[in-house]
Amino acid sequence: MAKADINPKSMYHAKKWSGDVENLYRFQQAGYRDEIEYKQVKQVDMVECWPETGFVKKLQRRDNTFYYYDKQRECEDKEVHKVKVYVY
Repeated sequence: MAKADINPKSMYHAKKWSGDVENLYRFQQAGYRDEIEYKQVKQVDMVECWPETGFVKKLQRRDNTFYYYDKQRECEDKEVHKVKVYVY
């Protein structure tokens, strides 16, 4: 992976829930901005996802402990505004 550190150009907060917001919520719970930063830090090519929903299934935090997620939505409506969406 010859990707140099890719930094976002801007950021905004999510306004309503979507599948993308759900995955961003899961990455940010594990301590990463998004999938791009996770792949850079962990040097992986793919993230494990649930085939039925496409949501992230498992993430490894920076301290090497794992977060496991359900198939269903975990980001409640009251948490949506806390999710940061990065623009590259």
